Amino acid sequence: MVKVWYEPPPYGPGTSLNRPAYGHQAGGSALIQQLSRRPQGLLIAGACVAFSALAYIPIMVREAQQGLPFTLSPEYLAAQRAYMRYHNMNPIFGISSREARAADEGH
Repeated sequence: MVKVWYEPPPYGPGTSLNRPAYGHQAGGSALIQQLSRRPQGLLIAGACVAFSALAYIPIMVREAQQGLPFTLSPEYLAAQRAYMRYHNMNPIFGISSREARAADEGH
């Protein structure tokens, strides 16, 4: 019987000797080195906030140029409420309920 001595790869499982290791490299960016030492939850939350802010920029630009959509005008909303009330939509808790009708008639 032949004995085989297994020595794991130097950078942990999933790495090999003929390729560079995943993760930190010597001589890498100092910013990447610092970010890798931070708590992961804080980095993920920061990235989510940053990407949300980037995603909001086109919306902000479009709204500044065009204004609000026509479906948010008071006339359109009043017509929508009247349509919903006529067709008795959501009669228990919604626009067609007794409380909602009483509140609208008091105006």
